[in-house]
Amino acid sequence: MDPNHTGPEEYGHGGDTPRQRPPRESLTSDLGQHTPVPARTVQLVSGDFLLTVNPVDGSEIEPCPPAERPARPGRLTESERTEVERAAAPPLPPGPAQPALPLLARQDERESLVRLLARGRSVRLVGPGGSGRTRLLDVVAEDCADLAPDGVVRLNGHRRTADDLVHDLFHAVFDAPLHRPDRDELLESVREIGAVVVLDDLEFGGAALDELLDATPECAFLFAATPDVADPSADAGVEDVELSGLDRAAGLGLLGHAVGRTLTDEEATWAGDLWFESEGLPLRFVQAGALLRQRDRLRAGTSAVDEFGVFEDVRPDEAPYDPADGDEVPLPSLGEAAAPAPLLASRLSASARATLRFAVALGGEVPHQAHLPALVGDTHADAALGELVSCGLVSPVGARYRLAAGVPAQLEAAGYTDDADARIREAAQHYAWWTGHPSVTPERVCAESDAILAALAALSPLAADPADEPSTAARLARTAAPAFAAGLHWSAWERALRAGAEAARIAGDVGEQAYFHHELGIHALCAGQLDRARAELEASIGLRGALADKRGTVAGRRALALVADRSGVPLAIAPTAAEEVPEAHVEESASPPRGVPMAFPDLQPPADTGLVVPVPGVVPAATVPQRTKDGVPGGLKGLAKRNLVAAGAGALLVAVLGTVVTLGATSDNDPASPSENVGVNPSASQGLDDGSLDADPAAGNKGDTGKATSRPTDPGPDGTLGTADDPTPTATESDEPSDEETGSKEPDEPDEPDEPTPSGTKPTQSQKPPTSPSPSPTETETEEPTEEPTETDPPTESPTGEPSTSNSASGPASSAPIETSASATQSTDQASPEEPETMI
Repeated sequence: MDPNHTGPEEYGHGGDTPRQRPPRESLTSDLGQHTPVPARTVQLVSGDFLLTVNPVDGSEIEPCPPAERPARPGRLTESERTEVERAAAPPLPPGPAQPALPLLARQDERESLVRLLARGRSVRLVGPGGSGRTRLLDVVAEDCADLAPDGVVRLNGHRRTADDLVHDLFHAVFDAPLHRPDRDELLESVREIGAVVVLDDLEFGGAALDELLDATPECAFLFAATPDVADPSADAGVEDVELSGLDRAAGLGLLGHAVGRTLTDEEATWAGDLWFESEGLPLRFVQAGALLRQRDRLRAGTSAVDEFGVFEDVRPDEAPYDPADGDEVPLPSLGEAAAPAPLLASRLSASARATLRFAVALGGEVPHQAHLPALVGDTHADAALGELVSCGLVSPVGARYRLAAGVPAQLEAAGYTDDADARIREAAQHYAWWTGHPSVTPERVCAESDAILAALAALSPLAADPADEPSTAARLARTAAPAFAAGLHWSAWERALRAGAEAARIAGDVGEQAYFHHELGIHALCAGQLDRARAELEASIGLRGALADKRGTVAGRRALALVADRSGVPLAIAPTAAEEVPEAHVEESASPPRGVPMAFPDLQPPADTGLVVPVPGVVPAATVPQRTKDGVPGGLKGLAKRNLVAAGAGALLVAVLGTVVTLGATSDNDPASPSENVGVNPSASQGLDDGSLDADPAAGNKGDTGKATSRPTDPGPDGTLGTADDPTPTATESDEPSDEETGSKEPDEPDEPDEPTPSGTKPTQSQKPPTSPSPSPTETETEEPTEEPTETDPPTESPTGEPSTSNSASGPASSAPIETSASATQSTDQASPEEPETMI
């Protein structure tokens, strides 16, 4: 049957009547239209800076305006403090609640700790891993709840510095969201805190511990550390309390509580051997109890079904234990009991074993139970955490879980690191997606910081894989670092930035390197490390300049200017238009130091040359003579073709004016001579009273037509005639007029190439100077009479018959060519052939 047509009428359809399509809901959006995910930007106050965390172009920092500065923080209320303590506690694993094990044989240590804390003393509880330090701290914290005004504050020192712990203490007592005070304000606030601070997993001592104690004089600390941590200094005033293993009776009692029943004689003997082997560590008895529970389930597997049926809801560990009636399962060997992790893991579910593989790959960090279904691929994988906790394979560390002491080494020996690389990549890809999701708050990302940083640290050696493109490590650092900054977890922020910069360098991603260096500079600026901030920002600006990233470059320059302002050291001297004049490369020509020549350059060079700042990698064009294929000088000494034409026109105009002036100065004093009616200024007009031009009359003109006033022809350095800087003209003393004749050539005559003359010399009178085009309508030849020196002109010694080199308006010196130049450095011997020269 045709699927496009309906069936016969007996099927309930009206023949070929088309079925009406249901209308689309108006509120349903089109599947093809996707709204872009907005970038998560957070604005916070760090000291006296206003920091805007921008994950796209890089964070921006500026001095905090007075209106944006937060008020003095107040203390948290009781309900708020309870919420903070609940968030700092490890999450309860899903599944049935596990019974709490009692604290056995620790009464003496408990009373000693409470007594010292009540006296305001700080104590350090030292014990090996698995000795029950965390369990003892929980009990002591309950006993000291009413000792201090601010109560008990629980902190964790795993991978935390002294500065981090001071900030954690500040935010645990004061209400200061999105505010990270500077050092002075922080110390002023924490000095007012009076609380019992219970600090687990301390990882430092010595001077760092002294710094923490000096910053909080009103607090009494209870530290928990392992023996390998550095001791406090002698002046710290911290007392140590040793925590050893349990005795034999306490160990057997703890094992009985862990199993949930009375031990048999065989099990008691086995437990005694275990106590001797494990030195009485409580963790070994908890794990041994898990082994016995698993043994009970195994031996009750067949007999429980036979006795109660398949559908009976009976827990295997509650089945009656009778070795004679059930399957005989031997006790674990002493070696398996001393290192029980592989045997315990083999009897767990597949999700629990996969979780252990992820934890081993991440350096012992167990992912949060909310991430296990996505990582493992099982919707019920979150229940694996409950299995691991009940077996004693994981222990709480702050708000998270880690593999218990000795478990990572045991699992590595059992082959749980065979697929570690694949597990690391899977975890990194998952965290890169999760940390960048806009619905995930920075607080949640900071709570998972240890696992994220572990993935980054483990993935860095794998970042050079060509198949990993783009780099997963760089992408994870790019999404996690802004969340750490917004969550005020700045030690994790710095570690993520450094790991990301290294991953981007290995992958060859210049843009990511620029981002990470910029963020490292912002972090250093907020931390007060100005030298490191300057180095990181300069590196970022250089990388972004290579990429032509203008927005990123502007943000980096603003931060660098702020660094210069705080340090008092000015920025390095650089060209003001660095963005427009990049460094010269092989494929492009370097810009002249004085810029591109103008269309109409100055005809007269300046008196002094300007200061030229050399740019690295750019050779000054003035030092390298360049010639184009047409013979036109290139580089700094040459001009473009169109600029040469304009310069020639300007030079021709100057030549015309010089010719007219010279004609007027050297011609006869004939009243009808046109030279008497033409002045220096071509725009001169006739006067209204005498009908003459307003040019100045010749000095000393009393009927003596043999003398003419010398007029300047050199405009001087400023290029303007009649100013104070014009050179004083000189006159040659002679009684007879010179035989030199001055000729001008009409424009219609063909041009003849000028004969080159040696640099710095001028043609003599005996030489016939070359002619050049002149706008004079007629060709005039006049004799140049020599003039006697005036009172203002210094006399020059010129013997009769020899040429004179005077630059006066009259005489042989007028035959010197009038030259024009387009730049201050252009010499006369390199003039363009197309440049006109007027030889008078």
